[in-house]
Order: sequence, then structure tokens, then C-alpha cells
Amino acid sequence: MNTILLEPTDVLFFRDGRPMTGSLAGHGAAWPLPNVINAAFHAALHRAQLDADGSQKLHTHRRGARGVYAEDAQRDRKFGSLTTAGPFPVKDGHTWFFPRPHDLQDATLQPALLPADSFDSVQSSLPDPLEYAVASRLPPSKESVAKTWLSTAAYERYLAGSNPALEDDESQNDADFADTEHAIGIAIDATTGTAGQGEAAGKIYSAHYLRLRKAWQLGVCAVAEDKKFNHQQHKSDLVKALLNGGQHQIIVGGQQRICSARVAVPSLPLPRGRGDGFHEQDSKFLLKWILLSPAVWPAIEADAARNINAHPGGWLPNWIHSQTGEVLLKAGDTARHEHDSREGWRQRVRQLANISAKLVAGIIPKPLVVTGWALPDEHGENEGERSGGAQSTHLAVPAGAVYYLEADSADEARKLAAALNWHGSESDPTTIRNRRSTLLGEKGFGLGVCGTWQFYKDVPGRSGN
Repeated sequence: MNTILLEPTDVLFFRDGRPMTGSLAGHGAAWPLPNVINAAFHAALHRAQLDADGSQKLHTHRRGARGVYAEDAQRDRKFGSLTTAGPFPVKDGHTWFFPRPHDLQDATLQPALLPADSFDSVQSSLPDPLEYAVASRLPPSKESVAKTWLSTAAYERYLAGSNPALEDDESQNDADFADTEHAIGIAIDATTGTAGQGEAAGKIYSAHYLRLRKAWQLGVCAVAEDKKFNHQQHKSDLVKALLNGGQHQIIVGGQQRICSARVAVPSLPLPRGRGDGFHEQDSKFLLKWILLSPAVWPAIEADAARNINAHPGGWLPNWIHSQTGEVLLKAGDTARHEHDSREGWRQRVRQLANISAKLVAGIIPKPLVVTGWALPDEHGENEGERSGGAQSTHLAVPAGAVYYLEADSADEARKLAAALNWHGSESDPTTIRNRRSTLLGEKGFGLGVCGTWQFYKDVPGRSGN
């Protein structure tokens, strides 16, 4: 994948689904979700017209999903191979920061929240399939001194469980690298493009804008390997062809705000998760999975004909059995190879054994609302696409959520880590192997890393013991 730095030329505007009328400012200064950046690169590829001169061809695909297409569906969709990750804050072009795991509650890298196995499970209000409550080993306080972002080096020390000391420049809050600016604007009529006309007559709005401070950028990983594209220099990678080895301007977010995009370090800067050496307790191997980016797990209705069981989704991953907590991920080679048919690949994966592990505890913060706004599409299959408007709203588990699992053996723990780490079992990855979000994985949702954990009673040396 290409590691890309986006440097804003002005303030940025990332509107969510909330109104922008009267005193409501639309919350446009929030850190952008992964789907916003994916949409920016998708639009940039369209504007680039890489096949305009006829010397290159692009692979096109039909509208639809999961093999369900309209009878007269045309192959007019492009750039389906685009996958992205990020954005993450980057300082001086090389120091990347990632959302703090929510088991860290103070100014160190030593977890303050840990599963406790000594509580009355009968009287507990824990939802299925959780077995252990998570307890704090710090004195009660309304204030948290833990900062919002950790550098790559600090994050990897946290995962390794070594050197819990945290330097000042290894953690940041949002206010350390970005400011919120407020502005009042005049509404513009979408039909005429003018103010004071039509539906916009007499309307104003207030808005928040995000301004990155000097020396800070948005870090993104992106790639788009096209089947038919074959550039002499950039091969099949459309993202490399878009940037063409230099700087390129990309519109990011709303109100046509521009960022300069340039390729940065060749290696992926995301922290590497632990793949082995997990703590053992009562013949179980203890592994935790921490989200680096949000994840969306939808509710699933039962379908007996397709052997699909109902699942509540929400905070609970769809690859966890909703009653028993068993991991439903497969052990072995689950990748679809070049010559595999879709159905043949699915049958091969179904025959693989499940990883012997289960979910036992979790730290799940409040959900994020993921939504958007679609422009009208005259070629849309239904009235909703043709008229545009609000897109489907999803509730995502935010980055930093922690899932605690128990594996039946050291080998099963290694298999589980290979299935959950974004880099799989590779120590020097060149691409993202695993995206464990059921929806929007190609847009950068569901990236995670693995660490290990201990029960509350097994960790000495902190106040509250």
C-alpha cells in the first residue's frame, strides 16, 4: 500500500448527519472518519480520468453486491479495487499517532482496566456472552489524565508490555495538533448556486472548521490495483498513477477544501500486534484485540435456507457467536486466490475448522454515528439513488475498544492473532491483511492489533489493589 500524507491548504470541514440551521453548527470540526477519506480518493480518481486518452483501460463492474445484480445492469462502476486506511494524525511527516486503547486511564502504558474473575455472575448485568466484568485499579476520579492519541513507538511498547513510561511527545490530545474555528455563512440555493434565492432565501448557518497546526498532516494508506490498468511506471496501481510520484491536490471533506497529497515513507507505519507469547491462566491463553479504527457490525436476520443464524450486531462482532462467545473465524488459508471462483472459494473456507477461542470481556465506548450524503445519480437503479440524499446510518464501535478473548492453546492463540492483527502473521507487511469490520472494511474500518492481558488479581504494584 502507498503511505500518503495529506496537508491541508486551509481549514477542513467534515460535516456529520446533524443539522446546520440556526444555532446548530453541524459539528464539522471532528476528526474525519475513514469513509470520508476513501470517498475523497475515489472522487480524485474519477477527476483524474486516467483512461481519457485511450492508452489505458480500467476495469468496470456492475451495480449490486453479493452476486445480486439487475438483469440489465451495465458495467459502469469504476475503482472498485480502492482500499484505504486512516486518516491518522502525523507530525513532521514521520511520527504517526493512533487512538488510545481504552484500558489505559493514566499517563502510563500500563493498563488500568482489567477483567476481574471474582464477581457474582448471577447478579451481573453483563450482556451475553461476556463472562468477566472489567474493573479499574485506579482510585475513582471524574478526570482522566490519559491523552487521546499514542505514537507508534508507544503503542507497540503497550502491546509488548514493556517500559510503561510515557514520554511527553508520545501522546497527544486533539487540541495539541488541531484547532476548531467558528464561522457564520450565508446559505446557497442548490439549484441556482446563488445566495438569497429559492429555498436559501434569508437563511444563514453557523459552522465549525478543523485547522491543523503547523507540522501536522493527515496520514493515509491507500492502494487500487486495477485488473486492466498497466502503466509503464506505476504498473496496475491507480493511486500511484494519480499522484504520479509527486504532489497532487485532493478535495477532502465538504465545501471543496483542498489538501496536497504526497507519498511518504515506503513502509506501513501502523503498529504491529503481538503474534505469540500470550499469558496463560488455567490452561487458557489470554489475548486482547484493540481497534485502531472504528468497526461496523450490523444486525443479521436468520435465514434457514442459507444456514445463517440471527445476530444482534452492534458492539458484538459478527464473527463472535452471540450466545456462547465462540470465535467463528476460520483457521488456515482463507484468502481468495487469483484462479478461485467465488463459490469455490466460499466452499473451501467453510470446510476449514473454527479457531478454538471465545470472547469473555470487553471495554466498549459509546458508538460513533457513521452517515453521509449522496449526490443525485441519473443512472441510479432506484429513486433514492437518482434523487440523492442521506445515506444509511450505522452505529460503529469506536477505535480504542478492547475485546478480551481466551484461546484453548498456544497454537490456537497464534491462529487467532494471525486472524485479528491487521498484518496477519507477517512481521514486515506491505499491505493490510485483515479488516474485521463486516461493513466498510475496504474504507478502513475494522483494523486492529493484538496484545495479551492478565486478570485484575494477577497484576501487582498499582493503587487500588
